[in-house]
Amino acid sequence: MSRESPYASIVRQYIPAVAIFVGSFVSVLVINEAVGGPEGIARALLVGVAGSVIGVTIAGVVIVRPYEVRMIERRRRAAREERLYRIGASRREFETNLGIALEMTETEEDALELAERALRTAAPDTWAEVLAADKGTEDLRRVAVCSVDGEPPMCSVESPDRCPAARNSRTLTFSDSDSIDACPRLADRPQGRCSATCVPLSIMGQTVGVVHVTGEPGSSIDDRVTEDLETLALHLGQRLGMLRVMAETQLEASTDGLTGLLNRRSLESRIRVLRNQGTPFVFAMADLDHFKRLNDTHGHEAGDRALRLFANVLRRSVRPVDLVCRYGGEEFAIVLAESTLDEATRTMERLREHLALALHRGSVPRFTVSIGLAEQGPDEDLADLARRADTALYAAKDAGRNRVVAAPIAGLEVEDTAIAEAEVADSGRGDGAVLGT
Repeated sequence: MSRESPYASIVRQYIPAVAIFVGSFVSVLVINEAVGGPEGIARALLVGVAGSVIGVTIAGVVIVRPYEVRMIERRRRAAREERLYRIGASRREFETNLGIALEMTETEEDALELAERALRTAAPDTWAEVLAADKGTEDLRRVAVCSVDGEPPMCSVESPDRCPAARNSRTLTFSDSDSIDACPRLADRPQGRCSATCVPLSIMGQTVGVVHVTGEPGSSIDDRVTEDLETLALHLGQRLGMLRVMAETQLEASTDGLTGLLNRRSLESRIRVLRNQGTPFVFAMADLDHFKRLNDTHGHEAGDRALRLFANVLRRSVRPVDLVCRYGGEEFAIVLAESTLDEATRTMERLREHLALALHRGSVPRFTVSIGLAEQGPDEDLADLARRADTALYAAKDAGRNRVVAAPIAGLEVEDTAIAEAEVADSGRGDGAVLGT
């Protein structure tokens, strides 16, 4: 309880004395005016007592009671303000900590994992999930889940434009899924009847998802929880937008604009990572045959289509762990991780076959590709490795093009005439050959 004001204590101490003084003063006046005798004195005493009672009553009604009412109201207001301050401080702390944590995330996966932890803080006793669409798509997927029993609320909405909250860009609350004005997506949930709060998730002004929370039917989520969910949706959307912009910028800086493959600088950076990890690999150089003639005959637009088609075929012909790069002009580089020279040769032969099939079905002028392979040698630097692959590539060109040629293992002696005398199969099948064999 709050301590009593010193003014109230003073009033409580001196009001009775004042009342007695007033009563006595009135009594004296009455005695002076009264007719002498016992009757006069008794009458004076009665009047004095009555005056004291009246004085005390007036003092209590006029001074003390209103003061006490004001003090009670002040204490209530102070308690209410303190409670609101604590709630506001808690909300600001949640927002500050969330912002700091999101700033430290480097990928969308990191940000979404953090969002899942934030849901546990903001709405610990509910069923909650975050639904979001990937960049360039409208399909919502469940990216974060937090619930009291481990099961998500299971909202079935497929895209942002099918979600009332996302479509209207405002938070919606439903007290009972069976109500006539409830969202249709709340019906027939595995958990049965429920209440729900849906907060739209926006990235750079575009609504791409929703933070969806459900609870017991007939109950409503606390306003503080709703505000924390809105804070989460706001800051998560901002961070996802920033991460997507950063990823797009990084992609543009690390890839070739025409084909979408890695550029030379990015490939060299990733090869350094493989070398530092001690991962063995085979390096391949591929060059489109007679590409200048194709450009001169059919135009540069046809040449661009040929480069894009080859890039697509190349992607489909190798594994996800392999690296593909447009090295420059019509020249491409491929890094086949954890592959032997024989395995890499077979992969490149499949590439030639896939290219022939793609050209047969497409509208791009026919062309072929020559490929040179070199397996990484012990302590061999990238420049020497690329030089050996390039040498094998020129051997394939000299042998008639449209074929795969593998360089000998680094450190083996090779005759100067090996390139010219490389054994290769006929250009129709292009079976792989090894220089110097």
